[in-house]
Amino acid sequence: MPNIKIALGLWPIAGITTVGVSTKDAEHTVIAAIDSGITTFDTAFSYGYEGESDRILGSQIKHHREQYTIIGKVGQRWNSHRDRVIDGSRQSLIADAETSLRRMNVDYFDLLMLHSPDPNVALEDSAETIAFLQQRGLCHRTGICNVDTQQLIKFQNILKCDAIQCPLNLIQRESMYHLVPHCQNTEVNIYAFWTLMKGLLAGKINRDHQFAEGDSRPGYPIFQGSARERAHQIVDGMRRLGEEANLTTAQLAIGWVLSQPGISMALVGGHTPSQIRETALARPLPPVLCNAVDRLVLDSDGRS
Repeated sequence: MPNIKIALGLWPIAGITTVGVSTKDAEHTVIAAIDSGITTFDTAFSYGYEGESDRILGSQIKHHREQYTIIGKVGQRWNSHRDRVIDGSRQSLIADAETSLRRMNVDYFDLLMLHSPDPNVALEDSAETIAFLQQRGLCHRTGICNVDTQQLIKFQNILKCDAIQCPLNLIQRESMYHLVPHCQNTEVNIYAFWTLMKGLLAGKINRDHQFAEGDSRPGYPIFQGSARERAHQIVDGMRRLGEEANLTTAQLAIGWVLSQPGISMALVGGHTPSQIRETALARPLPPVLCNAVDRLVLDSDGRS
Protein backbone atom coordinates (compact mmCIF):
# COMPACT_ATOMS: atom_id res chain seq x y z
CA MET A 1 0.00 0.00 0.00
CA PRO A 2 1.48 3.41 -0.95
CA ASN A 3 2.81 5.50 1.92
CA ILE A 4 1.76 9.06 1.10
CA LYS A 5 3.20 10.61 4.26
CA ILE A 6 6.86 9.61 3.88
CA ALA A 7 9.27 10.65 1.12
CA LEU A 8 12.78 9.31 0.74
CA GLY A 9 15.26 12.17 0.79
CA LEU A 10 18.18 11.26 -1.44
CA TRP A 11 20.88 13.56 -0.03
CA PRO A 12 22.49 10.76 2.04
CA ILE A 13 22.93 8.46 -0.96
CA ALA A 14 24.84 11.18 -2.80
CA GLY A 15 27.84 10.17 -0.70
CA ILE A 16 29.14 13.66 0.03
CA THR A 17 28.57 14.14 3.75
CA THR A 18 27.49 10.57 4.49
CA VAL A 19 30.76 8.68 4.41
CA GLY A 20 31.18 5.26 2.81
CA VAL A 21 28.02 5.05 0.73
CA SER A 22 28.44 2.79 -2.29
CA THR A 23 26.36 2.86 -5.45
CA LYS A 24 25.03 -0.57 -4.54
CA ASP A 25 24.00 0.66 -1.06
CA ALA A 26 22.22 3.60 -2.65
CA GLU A 27 20.39 1.48 -5.21
CA HIS A 28 19.29 -1.03 -2.60
CA THR A 29 18.03 1.79 -0.38
CA VAL A 30 15.81 3.12 -3.17
CA ILE A 31 14.57 -0.40 -3.89
CA ALA A 32 13.79 -0.94 -0.19
CA ALA A 33 11.85 2.33 -0.12
CA ILE A 34 9.77 1.23 -3.09
CA ASP A 35 9.17 -2.17 -1.51
CA SER A 36 8.06 -0.36 1.67
CA GLY A 37 5.37 1.57 -0.19
CA ILE A 38 7.19 4.88 -0.64
CA THR A 39 6.36 6.54 -3.93
CA THR A 40 7.79 10.06 -3.44
CA PHE A 41 11.49 10.80 -3.87
CA ASP A 42 13.30 14.04 -3.12
CA THR A 43 16.36 14.79 -5.22
CA ALA A 44 18.29 17.89 -6.31
CA PHE A 45 20.78 19.01 -8.94
CA SER A 46 23.40 19.36 -6.17
CA TYR A 47 22.85 15.94 -4.59
CA GLY A 48 26.21 14.53 -5.63
CA TYR A 49 29.18 16.12 -7.34
CA GLU A 50 28.16 14.42 -10.58
CA GLY A 51 24.43 14.08 -10.04
CA GLU A 52 24.65 10.74 -8.24
CA SER A 53 21.23 11.13 -6.62
CA ASP A 54 19.48 11.86 -9.91
CA ARG A 55 21.20 9.02 -11.72
CA ILE A 56 20.51 6.40 -9.06
CA LEU A 57 16.87 7.38 -8.76
CA GLY A 58 16.41 7.37 -12.52
CA SER A 59 17.91 3.90 -12.84
CA GLN A 60 15.42 2.45 -10.36
CA ILE A 61 12.18 4.01 -11.60
CA LYS A 62 12.78 4.07 -15.34
CA HIS A 63 10.26 1.36 -16.18
CA HIS A 64 7.43 2.75 -14.03
CA ARG A 65 7.87 6.53 -14.02
CA GLU A 66 4.14 7.20 -13.75
CA GLN A 67 3.95 5.40 -10.40
CA TYR A 68 6.32 7.80 -8.63
CA THR A 69 6.42 11.42 -7.56
CA ILE A 70 9.75 13.18 -8.18
CA ILE A 71 10.60 16.30 -6.22
CA GLY A 72 13.51 18.15 -7.80
CA LYS A 73 15.41 21.20 -6.61
CA VAL A 74 17.54 23.67 -8.55
CA GLY A 75 19.64 26.67 -7.57
CA GLN A 76 22.51 25.05 -5.70
CA ARG A 77 25.58 23.65 -7.41
CA TRP A 78 29.23 22.70 -6.84
CA ASN A 79 32.08 24.91 -8.01
CA SER A 80 35.49 23.72 -9.21
CA HIS A 81 36.71 23.56 -5.60
CA ARG A 82 33.75 21.38 -4.62
CA ASP A 83 32.20 24.11 -2.54
CA ARG A 84 28.41 24.19 -2.73
CA VAL A 85 27.24 27.60 -3.93
CA ILE A 86 23.84 29.19 -4.38
CA ASP A 87 23.02 30.31 -7.91
CA GLY A 88 19.47 31.45 -8.60
CA SER A 89 20.19 33.03 -11.96
CA ARG A 90 17.92 32.27 -14.88
CA GLN A 91 20.68 30.58 -16.88
CA SER A 92 21.69 28.27 -14.03
CA LEU A 93 18.16 27.33 -12.99
CA ILE A 94 17.26 26.34 -16.53
CA ALA A 95 20.49 24.41 -16.99
CA ASP A 96 20.08 22.66 -13.63
CA ALA A 97 16.52 21.56 -14.39
CA GLU A 98 17.35 20.30 -17.87
CA THR A 99 20.44 18.47 -16.64
CA SER A 100 18.64 16.77 -13.74
CA LEU A 101 15.91 15.51 -16.05
CA ARG A 102 18.50 14.11 -18.48
CA ARG A 103 20.32 12.38 -15.64
CA MET A 104 17.11 10.68 -14.53
CA ASN A 105 15.99 10.06 -18.12
CA VAL A 106 12.54 11.48 -17.39
CA ASP A 107 10.56 14.28 -19.03
CA TYR A 108 9.27 16.23 -16.05
CA PHE A 109 9.36 16.83 -12.31
CA ASP A 110 6.13 16.37 -10.42
CA LEU A 111 7.32 19.22 -8.17
CA LEU A 112 10.21 21.56 -8.96
CA MET A 113 11.52 23.76 -6.16
CA LEU A 114 13.97 26.61 -5.84
CA HIS A 115 16.55 25.08 -3.50
CA SER A 116 17.21 28.35 -1.67
CA PRO A 117 17.03 32.09 -2.34
CA ASP A 118 20.15 33.59 -3.89
CA PRO A 119 21.21 36.77 -2.06
CA ASN A 120 22.69 38.06 -5.34
CA VAL A 121 19.55 37.51 -7.43
CA ALA A 122 16.15 39.03 -6.80
CA LEU A 123 13.90 36.27 -5.51
CA GLU A 124 11.19 37.44 -7.89
CA ASP A 125 13.56 36.81 -10.82
CA SER A 126 14.27 33.27 -9.67
CA ALA A 127 10.55 32.68 -9.22
CA GLU A 128 9.88 33.88 -12.75
CA THR A 129 12.38 31.34 -14.07
CA ILE A 130 10.66 28.52 -12.17
CA ALA A 131 7.39 29.73 -13.69
CA PHE A 132 9.00 29.62 -17.14
CA LEU A 133 10.12 26.02 -16.58
CA GLN A 134 6.57 25.12 -15.57
CA GLN A 135 5.22 26.78 -18.72
CA ARG A 136 7.61 24.64 -20.77
CA GLY A 137 6.12 21.53 -19.16
CA LEU A 138 9.25 20.56 -17.25
CA CYS A 139 7.32 20.45 -13.97
CA HIS A 140 3.72 20.09 -12.90
CA ARG A 141 3.93 21.96 -9.60
CA THR A 142 6.31 24.50 -8.09
CA GLY A 143 7.73 25.39 -4.71
CA ILE A 144 10.64 26.73 -2.69
CA CYS A 145 12.89 25.57 0.16
CA ASN A 146 14.83 27.21 2.97
CA VAL A 147 12.79 30.41 3.21
CA ASP A 148 11.31 32.61 5.89
CA THR A 149 7.76 33.91 5.68
CA GLN A 150 8.64 37.17 3.92
CA GLN A 151 10.67 35.38 1.28
CA LEU A 152 7.82 32.96 0.69
CA ILE A 153 5.44 35.86 0.17
CA LYS A 154 7.77 37.34 -2.47
CA PHE A 155 7.80 34.00 -4.26
CA GLN A 156 4.02 33.72 -4.04
CA ASN A 157 3.62 37.16 -5.58
CA ILE A 158 5.07 35.76 -8.82
CA LEU A 159 3.52 32.30 -9.10
CA LYS A 160 1.46 29.80 -7.18
CA CYS A 161 3.57 28.06 -4.57
CA ASP A 162 2.33 24.51 -4.21
CA ALA A 163 4.80 23.42 -1.53
CA ILE A 164 7.73 24.37 0.64
CA GLN A 165 10.41 22.39 2.40
CA CYS A 166 11.45 23.49 5.88
CA PRO A 167 13.26 21.99 8.87
CA LEU A 168 11.14 20.57 11.66
CA ASN A 169 11.71 18.06 14.40
CA LEU A 170 10.61 17.70 17.99
CA ILE A 171 13.57 19.77 19.23
CA GLN A 172 13.90 22.33 16.43
CA ARG A 173 10.40 23.80 16.12
CA GLU A 174 11.02 27.33 14.83
CA SER A 175 9.15 26.71 11.56
CA MET A 176 5.93 26.14 13.50
CA TYR A 177 5.76 29.68 14.83
CA HIS A 178 5.35 31.76 11.66
CA LEU A 179 6.09 29.83 8.47
CA VAL A 180 3.74 26.90 9.04
CA PRO A 181 0.71 29.09 9.93
CA HIS A 182 1.26 31.20 6.80
CA CYS A 183 1.38 28.06 4.67
CA GLN A 184 -1.81 26.80 6.24
CA ASN A 185 -3.53 30.11 5.49
CA THR A 186 -2.38 30.12 1.86
CA GLU A 187 -2.90 26.39 1.17
CA VAL A 188 0.77 25.53 0.70
CA ASN A 189 1.85 21.95 1.33
CA ILE A 190 4.66 21.58 3.87
CA TYR A 191 7.34 18.92 3.51
CA ALA A 192 9.44 18.72 6.65
CA PHE A 193 13.12 17.78 6.59
CA TRP A 194 15.59 17.13 9.44
CA THR A 195 12.83 15.05 11.01
CA LEU A 196 15.54 12.91 12.63
CA MET A 197 18.15 15.70 12.68
CA LYS A 198 20.80 13.80 10.74
CA GLY A 199 20.10 10.62 12.69
CA LEU A 200 20.49 12.08 16.17
CA LEU A 201 16.79 11.53 16.97
CA ALA A 202 16.79 8.00 15.61
CA GLY A 203 18.25 6.75 18.88
CA LYS A 204 21.26 4.99 17.37
CA ILE A 205 23.97 7.60 17.98
CA ASN A 206 25.23 7.27 21.53
CA ARG A 207 26.94 9.92 23.62
CA ASP A 208 30.47 8.77 22.84
CA HIS A 209 29.90 8.08 19.14
CA GLN A 210 32.92 8.90 16.99
CA PHE A 211 32.01 10.27 13.57
CA ALA A 212 34.10 9.27 10.58
CA GLU A 213 36.44 11.81 9.06
CA GLY A 214 34.52 13.90 6.54
CA ASP A 215 31.14 13.42 8.24
CA SER A 216 29.56 16.87 8.45
CA ARG A 217 27.31 16.24 11.44
CA PRO A 218 29.70 17.31 14.23
CA GLY A 219 29.61 20.82 12.74
CA TYR A 220 25.92 21.30 13.49
CA PRO A 221 25.24 23.14 16.79
CA ILE A 222 22.84 20.46 17.97
CA PHE A 223 25.69 17.93 17.93
CA GLN A 224 27.79 20.05 20.29
CA GLY A 225 28.03 20.53 24.05
CA SER A 226 24.90 20.99 26.14
CA ALA A 227 22.63 20.96 23.08
CA ARG A 228 23.75 17.45 22.24
CA GLU A 229 23.41 16.27 25.84
CA ARG A 230 19.86 17.65 25.93
CA ALA A 231 19.08 15.77 22.71
CA HIS A 232 20.40 12.54 24.23
CA GLN A 233 18.26 13.07 27.32
CA ILE A 234 15.21 13.46 25.11
CA VAL A 235 16.13 10.38 23.09
CA ASP A 236 16.50 8.39 26.32
CA GLY A 237 12.95 9.33 27.24
CA MET A 238 11.65 8.65 23.74
CA ARG A 239 13.15 5.19 23.83
CA ARG A 240 11.06 4.44 26.91
CA LEU A 241 7.92 5.90 25.30
CA GLY A 242 8.57 3.93 22.13
CA GLU A 243 8.91 0.66 24.00
CA GLU A 244 5.52 1.23 25.61
CA ALA A 245 3.92 2.07 22.24
CA ASN A 246 5.76 -0.64 20.27
CA LEU A 247 7.53 1.99 18.15
CA THR A 248 11.19 2.62 17.53
CA THR A 249 12.66 5.96 18.52
CA ALA A 250 12.90 6.97 14.87
CA GLN A 251 9.27 6.07 14.20
CA LEU A 252 8.22 8.06 17.24
CA ALA A 253 10.21 11.14 16.15
CA ILE A 254 8.87 11.05 12.60
CA GLY A 255 5.37 10.36 13.87
CA TRP A 256 5.55 13.49 16.01
CA VAL A 257 6.37 15.57 12.92
CA LEU A 258 3.53 14.01 10.94
CA SER A 259 1.16 14.85 13.80
CA GLN A 260 1.80 18.59 13.61
CA PRO A 261 -0.90 20.79 12.00
CA GLY A 262 -0.16 21.66 8.39
CA ILE A 263 2.53 19.06 7.76
CA SER A 264 1.87 17.20 4.52
CA MET A 265 4.85 14.87 4.42
CA ALA A 266 8.08 13.99 6.20
CA LEU A 267 11.28 13.81 4.18
CA VAL A 268 13.32 10.97 5.62
CA GLY A 269 16.89 10.25 4.58
CA GLY A 270 18.64 6.92 4.57
CA HIS A 271 21.63 5.23 3.00
CA THR A 272 20.90 1.61 3.93
CA PRO A 273 17.81 -0.50 3.23
CA SER A 274 17.25 -1.24 6.93
CA GLN A 275 16.99 2.47 7.76
CA ILE A 276 14.21 3.20 5.29
CA ARG A 277 12.35 -0.02 6.08
CA GLU A 278 12.16 1.15 9.68
CA THR A 279 11.20 4.77 9.05
CA ALA A 280 8.68 3.92 6.32
CA LEU A 281 6.50 2.47 9.09
CA ALA A 282 6.12 5.85 10.83
CA ARG A 283 2.61 7.23 11.08
CA PRO A 284 0.97 10.21 12.88
CA LEU A 285 0.81 9.60 16.61
CA PRO A 286 -2.28 9.34 18.79
CA PRO A 287 -2.81 12.65 20.65
CA VAL A 288 -1.94 11.11 24.02
CA LEU A 289 1.44 9.89 22.74
CA CYS A 290 2.13 13.15 20.92
CA ASN A 291 1.46 15.05 24.14
CA ALA A 292 3.81 12.74 26.01
CA VAL A 293 6.61 13.59 23.57
CA ASP A 294 5.90 17.30 24.03
CA ARG A 295 6.09 16.95 27.82
CA LEU A 296 9.38 15.10 27.48
CA VAL A 297 10.87 17.93 25.42
CA LEU A 298 9.47 20.58 27.75
CA ASP A 299 10.89 18.82 30.81
CA SER A 300 14.33 18.65 29.17
CA ASP A 301 14.55 22.45 29.18
CA GLY A 302 15.08 22.37 32.91
CA ARG A 303 17.80 19.73 32.71
CA SER A 304 19.91 21.06 29.84
